[in-house]
Amino acid sequence: MSDDDPGIITELAPDSSYGGYLCLDQLLTAQKPRSTHHDEMLFIIQHQTSELWMKLLVHELAAAIAHVRAGELSPCFKILARAKQVQRQLFEQWAVLETLTPTEYVRFRDVLGPASGLQSHQFRAIEFMLGNKQAARLNLFSFDVKVKTFLDGLLHSPSLYDEFLRYLSRRGMAIPAECAERDWTQPYERHAAVVQVFKTIYEDPENYWAEYDMCEKLVDLEENFQLWRFRHVKTVERVIGFKRGTGGTAGVSFLRKTLETALFPELLDVRTEIGSA
Repeated sequence: MSDDDPGIITELAPDSSYGGYLCLDQLLTAQKPRSTHHDEMLFIIQHQTSELWMKLLVHELAAAIAHVRAGELSPCFKILARAKQVQRQLFEQWAVLETLTPTEYVRFRDVLGPASGLQSHQFRAIEFMLGNKQAARLNLFSFDVKVKTFLDGLLHSPSLYDEFLRYLSRRGMAIPAECAERDWTQPYERHAAVVQVFKTIYEDPENYWAEYDMCEKLVDLEENFQLWRFRHVKTVERVIGFKRGTGGTAGVSFLRKTLETALFPELLDVRTEIGSA
């Protein structure tokens, strides 16, 4: 007895099929190993998959920024909850790459040339949208005018955190003027007065529930971003030790320094202040 469902549609055209909708002919032929070594395929797919997840993260963060700019916090909660799960996927992917041993990687590492994750424009976009502005990094993309223009736009725009502080200022909270309006191309610098604003919110969540929830969503975002960075450090350390990176960086020591960057500093500082007089 056949278990086929008679309702299954079999009369399909390339553009109306599952593969057509997802452009699988392009996606599944985008892996172009430059060596004959078996493990290069893992390396390529790992990084391509990461870029797809980062594309979604850029998409979600752009929507979150737009909502905060419009004074709408509630839609951000679902968006940032999704962003957290995307970050989890990016974090867990390192476990797959960690199956690549140093012996396996060294067999094809030379074919990468100067190519490096340092040159991921989507990762740079995420950093800019989260406030880690480094104008000098635009020089990595001089070969691609479209990408450089896109990143330059983000460099000159308020980050998600900037927009949240501006939102709080519009709500009448005591955000210093130099935090609400500043040179967006520069990295954000912590301010004691902002800590006090967050202290007010955290100590009175009933009256500031949306702001309170947004604060916690941002803390989630930063924590997961830093966990991703840490897992990156440990994976690189495990696979190449302390060799220099293919993009010319110092490798592990360079990556460790990135762990020192606080994206939303006052949201961490306020934890020391909560409950104090």
